[in-house]
Amino acid sequence: QCDLTGWWENELGSKMHVDAVDSQGNFTGEYYTAVSSAQKPIEPSPLLGSQHLDEDGQCTFGFTVNWKFSDSTAVFAGQCFAGDGGEDVLQSIWLLREKVDSLPSDWKATR
Repeated sequence: QCDLTGWWENELGSKMHVDAVDSQGNFTGEYYTAVSSAQKPIEPSPLLGSQHLDEDGQCTFGFTVNWKFSDSTAVFAGQCFAGDGGEDVLQSIWLLREKVDSLPSDWKATR
């Protein structure tokens, strides 16, 4: 069974801590990004998510990060897999939405 609870780190050095996953698959935590284009210093930011509690342990999950140091929000979606050494491995994609000043600038707001 994939357990998202605890610390995770990606290949760029960003980390997240997931608090306990409840019986419905909901969780909270904090994301510590190692990369940012924001002008302000990076701060840990809250995350809120949910996962499927599949019996085969290869659950899908999603979470939102509300960046405390910029006017942007990111959403992540992924799946947990069992690695070759028996450890859990998360694979995910993300979208980041930055605040822009006007509707004509909308085209550059999402990465």
